[in-house]
Order: sequence, then C-alpha cells, then structure tokens
Amino acid sequence: MRLVIQRVKNASVTVDNEVTGKIGKGYLVLVGVSDSDTESTADKLIRKMIGLRIFEDENGKTNLSLADVGGSLLLVSQFTLYANCRKGNRPSFIEAGSPEKAEALYEYMIRECKKSVPEVQTGIFGADMEVSLVNDGPFTVILDSDQL
Repeated sequence: MRLVIQRVKNASVTVDNEVTGKIGKGYLVLVGVSDSDTESTADKLIRKMIGLRIFEDENGKTNLSLADVGGSLLLVSQFTLYANCRKGNRPSFIEAGSPEKAEALYEYMIRECKKSVPEVQTGIFGADMEVSLVNDGPFTVILDSDQL
C-alpha cells in the first residue's frame, strides 16, 4: 500500500462538476493498493499517517499531529501510485491491486480513519476526479508499506 500525504491548507475533489469531498487544514491523501495488501497493512499505515507530526508548533518546528491541529482528511483512491515505468514509456499497472480488492481496502481505510479523525472526506472510487489543493509548505510525505 502506498500513501502520498500532502499537508494542505485546503483541498477538494470534484466529480462531474459536483464537489464530493472538501476539507480545510489537514491531509490530502492519495491511496494506492496492491494485491498483497490486507486490512493489517492498512491499519499500520493509518496509525503512521495519523501519528505523523508534520504541522508546525509555535516555534516553527514540525511537532504537531493531525489531531493536535484539529485537521481533516481527504482520502482519494489512486491506482496509478503503482505505475511501473521500468520498460518503455507507457506505464504498466499490473502491480496495482484488482479494483475489487482496492475498493474494499479503500472503504476499510475510510471507516477506520473515521474512528479517530472527526472529519474524513473522500473522492469516489474509480471515478474521473478533479483534485484541487493548496499545499501547505509544500510538505509531502510518501508512506510505502514495503518500506515500513
């Protein structure tokens, strides 16, 4: 599983000219799932993501977590995080999880995040989405379950 976590001042997702998710301060998280991922994998990454201390304190040090700043989450499924570009110029996506597995784990992540984060917004799985954000910093962190 791969998460691209972007600290944002605000972010939104639009599908067919309708906003499906919108947050203020928090994380825009792009979620990629592989076939080897499980709920246990998701749990590990959720704990790490929510515990990250990447917001600045009163001294300008990154010491504050999402909860410390009352931040929100915007979770967006993105299978292209598993693009393999080793051969040629056309990416291969065979390392991405099947749509059924990816959707199930994405929905699981949403449910689990809602248990500890007061505001969790989402995109629509499999939809053609327009994602807008104001990146704060910019500050972007990539979590890969194979590297944790």
